[in-house]
Amino acid sequence: MKSTKQGRCYEKQKLVTKRKNTEKKERKTYNFKHPDMQAVETLSAKEVAQEKWNKRPLIIAGPCSAETEEQVLETAIRIQQTGKVDMMRAGIWKPRTRPGSFEGIGTKGLPWLQQARKITGLPVAVEVATGKQVEDALHFDVDVLWLGARTTVNPFSVQEVADALRGVDVPVLIKNPINPDLELWIGALERVAKAGIKQIGLIHRGFSSYGNTEYRNAPMWHLAIEMKRRNPGVLFINDPSHICGRRDILQDVAQKAIDLDFDGLIIETHRDPDKAWSDAKQQVTPERLAEILEAIKWRREDVASEEYHAALEKLRQQIDQLDDELMQILGQRMKISEKIGQYKKESNITILQTNRWNEILERAFAKGDKLGLSKEFITKYFDAMHMESISHQNKILNS
Repeated sequence: MKSTKQGRCYEKQKLVTKRKNTEKKERKTYNFKHPDMQAVETLSAKEVAQEKWNKRPLIIAGPCSAETEEQVLETAIRIQQTGKVDMMRAGIWKPRTRPGSFEGIGTKGLPWLQQARKITGLPVAVEVATGKQVEDALHFDVDVLWLGARTTVNPFSVQEVADALRGVDVPVLIKNPINPDLELWIGALERVAKAGIKQIGLIHRGFSSYGNTEYRNAPMWHLAIEMKRRNPGVLFINDPSHICGRRDILQDVAQKAIDLDFDGLIIETHRDPDKAWSDAKQQVTPERLAEILEAIKWRREDVASEEYHAALEKLRQQIDQLDDELMQILGQRMKISEKIGQYKKESNITILQTNRWNEILERAFAKGDKLGLSKEFITKYFDAMHMESISHQNKILNS
């Protein structure tokens, strides 16, 4: 009798073999017309998914949750009819914050996605959070998998999924963790990569933030930008649905993501959003989705123009010069702060002087407003400078 581990390895090998055989059988299932070809070339499901994965911008849309077969198929058809969507998403398993909420239709919804793909030709994507869910999704030939925010936050869960992915050739998207921790996000990417997955993408869906009222999940764009900087070349898409939590501001967040050079969008789309079984407020109809995508100003990272590059380089040199001067001024400020720290040490005075700090901030707010600088920026900038100053003075007092 095989051990449990041997049995799981055997089952996984069966899944891999089944997936390869299915790709051969489906070679005549989908017609994909290349823009540079007049003839229609017949491609396998995997080849269609690969074509879409490499497209920029990549647009993924579909319901938060698969609810019924009719709902999945109608939504898929209407999404496909927009001509603007590359892949369909649908939640099969839904990890919810509190018990009692709809936690997904489960495995019985996977054949609905197979049928949706067969009818529309759109590759399908689902969220997975356990090894068993990975196996079930692969058994039903799901084209793309993604790890949700509640999975990314737990290294044990990520590792379980990664172990289930070993030996499998399937694209995987990884959402940022719920809390604003880049190391957890990077760790999830590394675990999936070490499992042998070659095609990995990242999804920015915002972060949980205490007191945040404008968004369901605060975008914290600076964290997304830093993650993108650390992982150049990795597919990076934005999820405005989960950032916004409501449909009326989807357009603005989607546009900002594109302005920041994201590679695409994943937007929750439902045939009848107000009657959705989960996250109704943040979903839109396929027709509204088309309007949003049509209204976006799609920008490029670069343009082949010598005049443009010459003008940009001149302005960048000016910024570099100002940055150098700013660093020199900050260095001088810290030297003065150290001298103040020495006086405080000799007089046995505390580092923090609240009244003085309030005076500095009020003056900065007034001047910043005249210069077109937001109060939020002034607060963050001066807080950082203040903490650095305290650090310098602390070394003096304790030396």
